[in-house]
Amino acid sequence: MTQPLRIDFVSDIACPWCAIGLSSLQLALSRLGNEVDAQVVMHPFELNPQMGPGGEDVVDYLGKKYGRTPAQIAETQAMIRDRGASVGFTFGPRTRVYNTFDAHRLLHWAGIEGKQLPLKLALMRAYHADGKDPSNHDVLVDAAQSVGLDAAKARDVLRSGDYADEVRAEEREHQAMGIQSVPSIIFNQRYLVSGGQPVEAFEQAIRQILAENA
Repeated sequence: MTQPLRIDFVSDIACPWCAIGLSSLQLALSRLGNEVDAQVVMHPFELNPQMGPGGEDVVDYLGKKYGRTPAQIAETQAMIRDRGASVGFTFGPRTRVYNTFDAHRLLHWAGIEGKQLPLKLALMRAYHADGKDPSNHDVLVDAAQSVGLDAAKARDVLRSGDYADEVRAEEREHQAMGIQSVPSIIFNQRYLVSGGQPVEAFEQAIRQILAENA
């Protein structure tokens, strides 16, 4: 019997572990097949809300934020590339960190249009695989168009500042819930799983939730 499952995925496009976690979750869902009818809803989280136009060099940024040396950063990025490859996500040369607020506004609109998950994946690929700037409106519009969204409407959303209040309200809501790191994945609005977990961990968690709800 197929069981419904709501999955709220709190994340930021700029977060490599979010790309790994989403890819891993999708693989887990594919393993479960028709056992589950999953509704995946994306929610905004900004790792770099104060980041200015043009972004910042990733080595400088991570060095200041976490106190890591360039060698440590290179080691971590190599590990991230390996983890990504294991779940089918390719990481390219990520040299800069950018502000993602406009991307979250566009994702909110894409949710209304029924294209939120495809756009999220397209934006993650644009940034992490292709090294594009997710604060650049041309990059955002191209991603929207690539998943079947209307390019002119997407550009109108970005120019107008639409959905800024909604995005900030969602961010405050999840901060009030105690979410301070991403990805944070909430199943059926009750069960929280954090981090870019392996496929097996997501599959086990979902099976356990389905068994409890059966």
